[in-house]
Amino acid sequence: MKSFSIVEISERVKGTLTGNTALVISGPEDLAKANNTQVTFVGSKKFVKAWEASSACAVIVNEDILVEPTEGKAIIKVKDADIAMAEVLEMFMPESVVFETAIHPTAVIHATAKVGEGVRIGAGSYIGKDVSIGANTVVYPNVTIFDNVTIGNNTAIWSGTVIRERCVVGNYCILHSNVTIGADGFGFRPAPDGKGLMKIPHIGNVVIGNGVEIGASSCVDRGKFSATIVGDGCKIDNMIQIGHNSKMGRSCIMAGASGLAGSVTLGDGVVIGGGARISDHVTLGNGVSVGGNSGVINDWPDGAKVLGYPAVDARDALKQWVILRKLVKEAK
Repeated sequence: MKSFSIVEISERVKGTLTGNTALVISGPEDLAKANNTQVTFVGSKKFVKAWEASSACAVIVNEDILVEPTEGKAIIKVKDADIAMAEVLEMFMPESVVFETAIHPTAVIHATAKVGEGVRIGAGSYIGKDVSIGANTVVYPNVTIFDNVTIGNNTAIWSGTVIRERCVVGNYCILHSNVTIGADGFGFRPAPDGKGLMKIPHIGNVVIGNGVEIGASSCVDRGKFSATIVGDGCKIDNMIQIGHNSKMGRSCIMAGASGLAGSVTLGDGVVIGGGARISDHVTLGNGVSVGGNSGVINDWPDGAKVLGYPAVDARDALKQWVILRKLVKEAK
């Protein structure tokens, strides 16, 4: 079990340490749950009283928040407690899953597949024809990678994930459990004979950039003609749908259960709140922010903040809600 001195932790987060410098920390924990060997975090003034009642022996706190010294405890002042918390969590990260053999004997790997140096492949995984896997990538048990897929270096692909044929995944990516990359897009038209629906073939692929993380049970559909693109550094939460031929710029964020319909275009740094949905062929400029559970049906320029269903400028949405509340009160 890992432990670090409070001095080691302070040095790691580049903080200013006061109070008890002899503490040994067994781990980080929430304010309310921490015990007297654990460090906790305060990033907002509203949690100061919770720290005063906490059993934690140390706190990492934003430098602009006043926290009174407490006997026997330690305080580490930092510029950003959230960033510091990430550093501390990394220090206490448990050991990763053990691979007793680099490539498990039950993995099925096509003779034409190219597997880079340091690659690990878990039990029951399937690696198809002409697949290329870069150095130090980890394929956990029961992953399926179909023909002609290219995967970069230092990527982690968790159990249950399926990467369909001809798709591309970059370097330093994380695909969590049960992700599906490259399923057919949702395309149907009434059949010419009027009997049922005709399926529209999707012959494109998916191209995922470097440093992308995709949460559990999310789906990225292949393009109809060319590629569905997820740009470098994008972070995608669990249970998210990205429709065919959508294009995400760099460092976009999509929170849980949100979705893009087909042919959506996102600029760089777009943030989409949980449960929000973007209609087909909509373009959102750089830095657009979409509130949770919103429905976006129109294009929005760089820097816009939108909210509601259908989504409007966030300031207008808030005004509308105030007016509605007043009308309800007046109607009673």
